[in-house]
Amino acid sequence: MRLTLFAKANHDVYDSLHSQHVNGVLCWNGINEIVRERYPGWSVRVRHETCARFDQLAAADGRIPEALARRSLALGNYGLASQFGGALYTVPADAVVLSLQPDLYIRLARHREEGFLFFPEGRPHWPEADRRWLHDAFEVSPLPDAAASMRSLETIVARLRAHRAVPVLVYNLSSVVPGDTVHCYAGLGETLSLRIRRFNLALCELSQRIGISVIDVDTIVARAGAAVVKLDARHLRAEGARQVAVEVVRVLDDLGCFDARVPMGGMYA
Repeated sequence: MRLTLFAKANHDVYDSLHSQHVNGVLCWNGINEIVRERYPGWSVRVRHETCARFDQLAAADGRIPEALARRSLALGNYGLASQFGGALYTVPADAVVLSLQPDLYIRLARHREEGFLFFPEGRPHWPEADRRWLHDAFEVSPLPDAAASMRSLETIVARLRAHRAVPVLVYNLSSVVPGDTVHCYAGLGETLSLRIRRFNLALCELSQRIGISVIDVDTIVARAGAAVVKLDARHLRAEGARQVAVEVVRVLDDLGCFDARVPMGGMYA
């Protein structure tokens, strides 16, 4: 028996659910390490796509803008099919996993004429002509605040639920930023740790309204100790990835994903 998770997110979700490699060495082998022990006969398939940001994902309809389709751009892990594809909304899965991480960090470009959002990953290494085209055709889209991010996330969840009744799990982030010693915020504006706290709170409030499940990475790190489970502001150590995977399994079990003899993907397909 198998569950399928559609993980539309970046390294934080991939590292905990699929696998984590550091300098080419496998440090954590993913959620099945937990599932096979606790639910004999079950396994989890993780279908992973990167996510540039919720506002881009909310608008994705599978159509790649012509302005991008006619160019050959080296976009690394953020290819055009991942940025503009609608697989999240149409591919059968037993649960969907998202994360706040892209909205907290990733700055997108907005096309000056057509208005679509685009993540030009790898642009410093592009040919000069492509970098000049990017500068002329796009403007920088500011990072969203927590309220705008939650509006986009709510749109994503509504689109998902219009296609199938699937549980939605969303990772928050640890607000512990190594080296952060701020004790007075006067004149500082929004620090990274403060921005993370605002987004984490907004996610809880959205969960209250629409019934999505929060994977509380912030609490997991706090209980285990940041020095033990964090590498830096964005990345967890293998033990941190393992503890997050344990929490995902607990939530999936609480949602009844391991109850049926036939995984729910067969019901929702």
